[in-house]
Amino acid sequence: MSVLWVGMILAAILCGVFTGRTEAVASAAVTGAADAVRLCISMAGLLCLWMGVMEVMDRSGLSGKLAKALRPILRRLFPAFAGDEAVMAAVSANLSANLLGLGNAATPLGLEASRLMARHTPGVASDGLCMFVVCNTASIQLLPTTIASLRAAAGSQTPFDILPATWLASALSVLAGVTAAKLFARFWRD
Repeated sequence: MSVLWVGMILAAILCGVFTGRTEAVASAAVTGAADAVRLCISMAGLLCLWMGVMEVMDRSGLSGKLAKALRPILRRLFPAFAGDEAVMAAVSANLSANLLGLGNAATPLGLEASRLMARHTPGVASDGLCMFVVCNTASIQLLPTTIASLRAAAGSQTPFDILPATWLASALSVLAGVTAAKLFARFWRD
């Protein structure tokens, strides 16, 4: 990844030199760095808020109740792990974070769920683990908080007006992903 970033930076500098616009490249670099810092600070506040919400949900038992409510769906999606409470709790926590649109906050939860699933088939991505990756990547978002906070940081007066489009797009992506994963699990065998 570092090679890619260094390559892009060098390409920008070389293009600036060859076109005689080095001052524009330097100005864009400084402006871009300042904008990135502002964006990170504004995103950090919202991320902290939702991480706190997830912690409150966990301590109050709400995440356990949500996991229980999601259990019938998760058992059908992950039949190999239906009896493993630790895996199901980790998958539920990840799914809850994704439902709230907490992409960055969901990552550690997803890694934990993946680690627990990988214990059952070391060195091999099981059908259940592949399904989890698909569900985690496509994730249905009820509240796209990360995108809404980006829109708010960019000056949008109505950052949540994207809700219907987000619901439709995320539901369709999960449906397509789960269907593909089920088909590959059924037909793609060694």
